[in-house]
Amino acid sequence: MEMVILDKEDAVDWVYRGEGAANLVLAYTGSSPSFIGKVMRIQKSQRKGKSRVNENEVLTAHERLLWREYKELMVWPNREIVQQLYVKHVMSPLLGPQHVDAGMRVRVTKEFLLSVEKNVTCRRPACRIDSSQVDVNRDSVLIISDHSVFMNGSVKGGPCITVEIKPKCGFLPISRFIAEENAVKRTLSRFKMHQELKLHNQEISEYSEYNPLDLFSGSLDRICKAIEALYATPQNNFRVFLNGSIVFGGLGGGAGSTTVLVGEAFEDSLKDVIKADDGMCKTSFIQLVAETVYSSGVLDQLLEVQKLDAYDIEGAIHAYYNIISQPCMVCRELSKDKLSNRHTSLHSIPLEESLKIVKDYLISATVKDCSLMISFRPMVDGDVLSESSHSTVYLGSTKQVFEYKMAKTEHKR
Repeated sequence: MEMVILDKEDAVDWVYRGEGAANLVLAYTGSSPSFIGKVMRIQKSQRKGKSRVNENEVLTAHERLLWREYKELMVWPNREIVQQLYVKHVMSPLLGPQHVDAGMRVRVTKEFLLSVEKNVTCRRPACRIDSSQVDVNRDSVLIISDHSVFMNGSVKGGPCITVEIKPKCGFLPISRFIAEENAVKRTLSRFKMHQELKLHNQEISEYSEYNPLDLFSGSLDRICKAIEALYATPQNNFRVFLNGSIVFGGLGGGAGSTTVLVGEAFEDSLKDVIKADDGMCKTSFIQLVAETVYSSGVLDQLLEVQKLDAYDIEGAIHAYYNIISQPCMVCRELSKDKLSNRHTSLHSIPLEESLKIVKDYLISATVKDCSLMISFRPMVDGDVLSESSHSTVYLGSTKQVFEYKMAKTEHKR
């Protein structure tokens, strides 16, 4: 925990960047070296009596059993800190510590949080304001690196353009525990099914043509097709930042189909970064992103961790009932003709195996909802890489070389 304590007068330096269901994200605009190149994640609380899990509760007995090998998770008194340690000790080793920032906790006063709430209200989507607010009863916030800038916020050598993608689940499950009435899961992506549900519930206005299976395919053409689809209907799955400021996509509530006006504004914002002919900046940018995803192989590691979910929820639920030592409600509800040996056999496996099944399922679920951020900086003659860990990519259509860096961020949404 840093010794710094942020008070009311510090709130003016933090501006709204976006939000999910559980957190607000603020970017730093001040001059303190400690915070330049950082963003802040602040917990939210639900309005209108909508309750979430009590974040101040310690882990339950069953959760302690599940994560017992990670000793540091066991000693902290609230879930908020445990969530940070989960990223540090569980997700970072799996996804690569060079790409995952667990962050640091910094103390704040209630007056700071009240001031933040007042300052950001005008920037938040109406649907978010109706459902949640800043949780002013917290005493700390999470500070993490701002992945949309290079070199701690500097723009050395030129502008920085960053794309944020939520890839979603990149494979079709093949678990033998999937019921016949749910067989569609074997042929239709999880994202596509969620799109149908959201459209039915009027949570979105139109269906996205994006298919995660294209993005994870390893085919440059299919990856390009996926990026094009995300651009066409970004929702909350595709955003672009220029020098840390959003220039495409929704701030916190998602964005509908890309209109001609939005497309023209985005095209104009790319002109200082992509040296393409008039009207071709967007096309070249999509090629740049697709080529980087393809050549870096960054999604291979994500897919490997996603595939830890080998049993699907329809198998993992049986292991869960083993852990909590209660009669399996799923088996109880299955008719005798549908209850097979493969279901009952799961209830005779050792406890350690049940723990592994559930733990792998939860880790996979985390990665299915993470974001991939790729930041690009055009290089000019005489430039050197700003960090040894960064790579370069060549964009043939504009004959430009770009330095790039990647980050994978976990969302508790």
